Amino acid sequence: MASHTPGTDDPRSRTDAGRGPRGFAARAGSWSARHRWTAVGAWLVFVVLALFIGSMAGRVDVSETEQVPGEYGSAVKILDEAGIEDPAGEMVLVQAAEAKGGPKATDTVFRDAVDDVVSAVRKTGEATAVTSPYDSKSVSKDGGSALVRFQIRGDPDTAADRVQPVVDAVAKVADAHEERGLRVEQFGSASSEKVFNDAFGDDFQQAEFSALPIALGILLIAFGALVAALLPVALAMTAFLATTGLVAVVSHAVHMSDTANSVMLLVGLAVGVDYCLFYLRREREERAAGHDAQTALRIAAATSGRAILVSGVTVIVAMAGMLFTGIAEFQAMGLATLMVVAVAMVGSVTVLPALLSLLGERVEKGRVPFLHRIKRGGGNGESRFWRKVLGGVLRRPRLCVVAAGGALVALALPAIGMNTANLTLDQELGDDLPIVRAYQHMNEAFPGGPDPAKVVVKAEDITAAPVRAALDDFRNRAVSSGASTGPVEMTVHEKQDVAVLEVPLSGGTDEAESERSLRTLREDVRPATFGEVPGVSAPIGGQTAASMDFNDKLGSSVAPVFAFVVVFAFILMLLCFRSLTIAVTSIVLNLLSVGAAYGILTAVFQHGWGAGLVGAEGVGAIVSWLPLFLFVILFGLSMDYHVFVVSRIREARVRGLTTRGAITHGITTTAGVVTSAAVIMVAVFAIFGTLSMQSMKQMGVGLAAAVLIDATVIRGVLLPAVMALLGEHNWYLPRWLRRLPDLSHDESALAAQPRTTALDGGDEPERVKV
Repeated sequence: MASHTPGTDDPRSRTDAGRGPRGFAARAGSWSARHRWTAVGAWLVFVVLALFIGSMAGRVDVSETEQVPGEYGSAVKILDEAGIEDPAGEMVLVQAAEAKGGPKATDTVFRDAVDDVVSAVRKTGEATAVTSPYDSKSVSKDGGSALVRFQIRGDPDTAADRVQPVVDAVAKVADAHEERGLRVEQFGSASSEKVFNDAFGDDFQQAEFSALPIALGILLIAFGALVAALLPVALAMTAFLATTGLVAVVSHAVHMSDTANSVMLLVGLAVGVDYCLFYLRREREERAAGHDAQTALRIAAATSGRAILVSGVTVIVAMAGMLFTGIAEFQAMGLATLMVVAVAMVGSVTVLPALLSLLGERVEKGRVPFLHRIKRGGGNGESRFWRKVLGGVLRRPRLCVVAAGGALVALALPAIGMNTANLTLDQELGDDLPIVRAYQHMNEAFPGGPDPAKVVVKAEDITAAPVRAALDDFRNRAVSSGASTGPVEMTVHEKQDVAVLEVPLSGGTDEAESERSLRTLREDVRPATFGEVPGVSAPIGGQTAASMDFNDKLGSSVAPVFAFVVVFAFILMLLCFRSLTIAVTSIVLNLLSVGAAYGILTAVFQHGWGAGLVGAEGVGAIVSWLPLFLFVILFGLSMDYHVFVVSRIREARVRGLTTRGAITHGITTTAGVVTSAAVIMVAVFAIFGTLSMQSMKQMGVGLAAAVLIDATVIRGVLLPAVMALLGEHNWYLPRWLRRLPDLSHDESALAAQPRTTALDGGDEPERVKV
């Protein structure tokens, strides 16, 4: 490999044994160790104050108007400003169980069933506006199906809590008429939400609550001592609690959501445990090497502490990418996660050194028999397993680059044909739930009936003759154009000068066909009817409109988000490592891990390859929001590992090792802790892969697979092989870039030469003369 002449930016030229610690992490760690009670007390006060202020301020959640941009949001806004609540609509399907030869809507037995449904629903006292299908003309063309429509009384936001008596009443009618060849099934916003909450709400919460004990168990195995295992969990949870309070305050400016809170917990737990894990393992490693407690803490602060800052800022930049989507839910997740990463980062370099200083040798308390005696390497913290793997990698780096890189590219190839879509109810929840079967039967008999488009018409005078004529014309053209099979229901709110038209879209559960019908309404029918009426606005909402508007906005934001995250991550790597080569390889390797995750998702969930292994079924699509979400989360977490590993390699290079010697030392001393951190994240994310909802399963599998690949194939094989091939060119920085701000830190003054291992298992480390 061609040699590189050390220049002013070569790591070897930065050694200055006369300098003390510089950089925020080193200074903060030193101060905290000297003022340990002050640091711990300040952290606890901060957490308590943040929680108290947050509880007093209260969290403001994303409104329905903000959730989806475009016409859907405009339609909701008109209703909100007019004080018109969108009621919780319900429908009961009365249908011949057999398609041929069964009772028809004109038969007495069929009419009796309809009358029984109407009577039973009214008697519950929970329903209003109960309408017979014979009055609303909600009878299918073949006469074998009819819909009883009604609304749940009271606040639609709490309708799911009050719908059970209606569900029970309808179930009794269904049992009574089953022997007569009729099926009676209920579906609506309240009943579906009720089933969803009962079936999956507790499941989702249990997954969140399981994350902590799983993380604690893995840390207990990693450290072999209870106190050492509890520290990372305690730091992560206090950071999450403090951020919860801060997020409540910030939500008055940028609204939040339950989803953002759940993602914040996952990311906060991941990075909080990671940061503490790296810091604590480095401090224990230095003490095992013979340094006194104060020196060990100082070294850990200047090395792992500095890496935490670089990693934290990189993850924050990645999360900030979600702010560019223009979608309120993504913006809430982005802001909440970057805040929890910032809090965990600051806590790791301030209160953690103080706690370690306070505990001293007591960090080894609560030793677990046998576990504590397991030797994972020598006293220098090196991993014997990864040292053996690395020996083979460094002997044949070209072969490893081709093999590992080729495998990742092969995994990523299916992503070329990735199909993203909004999953239908049966795709999301499966076919086993009664509510799903009711939804399917309604859509077959009345395409688009369960999820009609909602045209919200606002006029200066809704009763004016031109407006009423336009409304009638729209209803007729919607059906004659083929966009709807009808019937088109209309509700007029004269006091508010608003009318709402419910238009069942042709296509039903066929997303592409439903969207074509919606575009026909928006681009053809609406201009032809309301276009010539002054002072009238008629945005078209509904579930199909929400999905289409959301996807359009999401698609337009992909390029800006990707560009922002990649460019800023590249700049941070360039400034922090003073190497153009490292900056480029960092981006390429992380994109490879993300691409492999995309490919696995596509293969499993779109094509169904090996779907049974994860308890899934190929649904033919990846949920539309997931690729962008995964990119941001995975890119941030991948850079997290990359920064720690490369920082350790650079540190060894600063101390005088050759590039290959530095690679050996850096990989073997970080592989164990990276593996432990990755196992925690894989286990936590895998929990979500066990949930029944396809979107959550896809998220869990994608995150778990990517982290596993990143911590093993990328960090253990591809990174060292690439760096070995590049040799001294790893530290290349063009002369014209040397004027850039220098965010790197020289840690060599803080410790003696590292206990290094030789290449290929030798006894003496390979060094270069400075």
